[in-house]
Order: sequence, then C-alpha cells, then structure tokens
Amino acid sequence: MTDEALLARVLTPYKEHCKYLRSAVVTETDGRASARCEFEIPESCYIDDTGHLNSVEVNICYNQMMYYLVAKSVKDGIGTGFESWTLDDFWKHQLPDILIARFSARFRRPVDPRAFSGEMEFRSVTRRTRADGTPFLHAETAFRYRDAASGHCDGEATLAFVNVP
Repeated sequence: MTDEALLARVLTPYKEHCKYLRSAVVTETDGRASARCEFEIPESCYIDDTGHLNSVEVNICYNQMMYYLVAKSVKDGIGTGFESWTLDDFWKHQLPDILIARFSARFRRPVDPRAFSGEMEFRSVTRRTRADGTPFLHAETAFRYRDAASGHCDGEATLAFVNVP
C-alpha cells in the first residue's frame, strides 16, 4: 500500500504539474527492494501533447519512482545499502547527492502517458570508495513502463549516492 504522507514528501521538490507518480507499492525479494507504481501525466510539463510517453517524461517518472523506493526502503529498513540511513539522511541527500551516472531507455511500443504502470528494482547496491578515499554507494537499477494497450518501455540506470552518511 502507498504511504501517502511519504509520497507527498518525496514529491515536494517537484512543481505541482510535474507530480506524475500516483501510487507505489514497495516489496523486498532476496534482499533487493522493488516498487510497482501507477503514473498519470495529464499534460506534459514542457511540450505540446505528443500522444505518447517520451524520454524526458520517462526520466522524470524514473526519478520519482526511485526517490520513493529509496525513502520507503530507508523508512521500513528493507533492501540492502541503506541500513545506516535515516529519513533525515534521505531528505538531506535527495536532491544534491543522488546522481544518475548512466541512464538508458528502450521504447518497444508507444506508452499512453495518461495512465500507465511502472516497475523499478535495485539489482545491486554496493559501497565503494573513490581514489581520494571518499565513500559512495553505487546502485544498478532496472525499470519498465506499461499501459493497458500493450505500450512498453524499459531500461537501466546506474546511480551514485555521494556524500553518504
């Protein structure tokens, strides 16, 4: 079930017309956290209606899904990699210290942006150290979006959590 208060707080940095994530259910399997989400984009925040989910919106939805998944993982103590984090740590690091190091998406069939679902999973979260001795978390993730009419998009993203507690 969606933690409505947590979702509202996670989406606080977004402009009102850019809050696309409507609900999210987080689960844990074999120490890995994942989320199943519902999205709605009534109107694109930056372009005239294209009639399909585009790469900018895919990225915005990924960010919202990822932020919620991390926050919920921290709050509920699920998954690996964030055991030492508190929600205060997450709020402090949400915008400045969670970086997308690599992002790729494949559009298999056009996805209707008005109503679609998304899934995201952490494939791995490992603590690493830069050459200067500064620790960071390195995370490999996968995501996919689908709609009721067989629309489909999927991809991978690598995250770097810098300045970690």
